[in-house]
Amino acid sequence: MENQPLVNDKKEIFGWMMYDWANSAFSTTIGAALLGPYITTLAENAKEPLQLFGTAIRPAAIYPFFISLSVLLQVLFLPLIGTLADYTPNKKRLMMSFAYLGAALTILLFFVQADMPVIGTNGAVLLGSLLFTGANLSFGAAVVAYNSFLNDISTPDRRDAISSQGWALGYLGGGLLLLLNLGLILAMKDTGLAVRISLASAGVWWLVFTFLFPQRRLRQRFPPKTLPKGENLFSFGLHKLQETLREMRAKYPRTGQYLIAYLVYNDGIQTVIATASLFAASELGLPSTSLLLLVLMIQFVAFGGALLFGKLAERIGAKRSIIITLVIWAGITIFAYAILRTEAQLFALGVVLALVMGGSQALSRSLFSQMIPHAKEAEYFGFYEISERGTSWLGPILFSLAVQLTGSQRVALLSLIAFFIIGLILLIPVNVKQAIVESGNNPDGVIL
Repeated sequence: MENQPLVNDKKEIFGWMMYDWANSAFSTTIGAALLGPYITTLAENAKEPLQLFGTAIRPAAIYPFFISLSVLLQVLFLPLIGTLADYTPNKKRLMMSFAYLGAALTILLFFVQADMPVIGTNGAVLLGSLLFTGANLSFGAAVVAYNSFLNDISTPDRRDAISSQGWALGYLGGGLLLLLNLGLILAMKDTGLAVRISLASAGVWWLVFTFLFPQRRLRQRFPPKTLPKGENLFSFGLHKLQETLREMRAKYPRTGQYLIAYLVYNDGIQTVIATASLFAASELGLPSTSLLLLVLMIQFVAFGGALLFGKLAERIGAKRSIIITLVIWAGITIFAYAILRTEAQLFALGVVLALVMGGSQALSRSLFSQMIPHAKEAEYFGFYEISERGTSWLGPILFSLAVQLTGSQRVALLSLIAFFIIGLILLIPVNVKQAIVESGNNPDGVIL
């Protein structure tokens, strides 16, 4: 067997961080800015409402519903991907395969337009939603392997900084593409065509930069464990899924406690990110150009926010820094429900949101990486990714149901406050140092 590659290699770390640059085009252009309003506009202009399971779905509820559908599929799928990545020498291959698949499905969004031949506008709404579902599922599967590489390429004392820098690069890359797309939309007379080109550009960006950097620089490690004789990947994956849940409860209860807290509060974060553009367009009447400027501003401010909270974690620790961000997230949601009425208020709120967005997510990832037993990184990150970036599920379905029942996105937004409050209540008592020790890792040198 070949020697394992060294950790803390600058070229490999940069290649790893550049995957954030690559896939953030999907999170930003598709998830945060364009696809939700585009699908909603298509549905509003359709002659008849979209019917799902015999029920007419309000246009503003369609996109959150399909976000939840894609993530419900991930609940079972992603932990299996994690097991395969840990027990076969295919972690890099899995990551690249799902990244390229997601990019290809994203590029196909170019062909989704009103009054498509044969299927019509409602068919276009359904097709676009299904393409997004497949792309988001692929996004999550690739990120499971990607996140688990953090333990392979770096020592514990460097993970907060590396994770924060990766998120910062992601915001910079996603913001740069969105800036180009904004210029395209302003320059073209056919706005619908410009939006479709912009949607496809996210897939091209994702594909090209994945090939140029992580494909070339990440090195596959040989797993210390292999599949037992007589086991196939699927049956063993299901077995390990059950075993991991039992193991986490019996041997690593504080890791499980942290994971539950994370799944709750990050579900709220992801739902706010996913539905912000819909809220701004529907409730405040924000035009598409202002909406893109808002998302663009958030991306570039979030670049600094991720680095800022990375530095803060070096002083007070990751857990305390996360707690600060969650208090601010709760305040953001309350402000948006009770006070937010004007475009100026929205942009001011966007600055605050951007500052905490990168910090809360980057530090959550690096902190969790300290609590995972060796050789089970992807297996545990499979559970983590169920509520990682772009993959929340309970929040969007509650938001979608609230819109469906009340017709008001403002009322739906109110339902998200509980995610931050409950997340804080669950996170505060977690003994992070004990969780690191229980998992067999060394807390020395890590500020908690």
